[in-house]
Amino acid sequence: MLTDPLMQRALLAALLVGASAPVVGTYLVQRRLALLGDGIGHVALTGVALGWLVGSTMGLVPVDALAIPGAIVASVVGSVLIEVVRRRGRTSGDLALAIMFYGGIAGGVLIIGIAGGSSGSLMAYLFGSISTVTTTDLVLTVVLSVLILAVGVGLRAALFSVSHDEEFAVSSGLPVWALNMAVAVLAALTVTVAMRVVGLLLVSALMIVPVAIGQLVTHSFRRTMTVASVVGVTVCVTGLSITYWYPVSPGALIVVLAIAVYAVVAGLHPLLDRRRPTGDPHPDIPNDVEVGATTAEGDCVR
Repeated sequence: MLTDPLMQRALLAALLVGASAPVVGTYLVQRRLALLGDGIGHVALTGVALGWLVGSTMGLVPVDALAIPGAIVASVVGSVLIEVVRRRGRTSGDLALAIMFYGGIAGGVLIIGIAGGSSGSLMAYLFGSISTVTTTDLVLTVVLSVLILAVGVGLRAALFSVSHDEEFAVSSGLPVWALNMAVAVLAALTVTVAMRVVGLLLVSALMIVPVAIGQLVTHSFRRTMTVASVVGVTVCVTGLSITYWYPVSPGALIVVLAIAVYAVVAGLHPLLDRRRPTGDPHPDIPNDVEVGATTAEGDCVR
């Protein structure tokens, strides 16, 4: 399997996406915007169709050569718009996401028809097609994944402060507007990077489910991000490896594996939590006051 050039490209793409997607997902979960990835994914579908239309007009071969660049532009514009709407407060976050859901799907199907394609032409982007990753796709995946990891991990303290308590971040003098936009753009780039692996309809699962698993086994923001990335890499590489021998959809299998891991960990969580030392010197005396503090790295200290 490892000597096959196709599988080498696919495994490297799965490794990078599995590591970078949960990093951004950790911030989205902290901001209670777990469905933002879904909304951006739907908008990216319109970008794919626009890239297809431009490629068809210019006579490019293949005709979908500009599909991924189109998805990047559309998803970044969509994520910035929803952040602007959220900050102005004229429309609630869930309503703005719903508009993105419906408008993205409708725009994609409409434009792909104008470009001479059909709804079936979008299936590879909706459900992933990692087995067809080209060298150009891999280079783009490497560049964007490195950028996502550099910003997501390098600015972790500042991004955590904005995601955890925006008012505290403002009082601390942090550039809240720029940091919020950074999270939105990172989410958009993650959606387009993961598009080839799990597809636009399932990309949000790869961003969120590993974070949910991390939250079950640790209470630290930094450790949650680390555990989520490890889980993301594990399920992506495992799922892709299984599809080498069994002809099933890699994206769907990766998401099912992640959910299965979550179910197992959630089932064992009460047992593991019971064995965890509490650190209470007087466990026989009930607490009447609990004081918590959070460090700049996101570690919860009690």
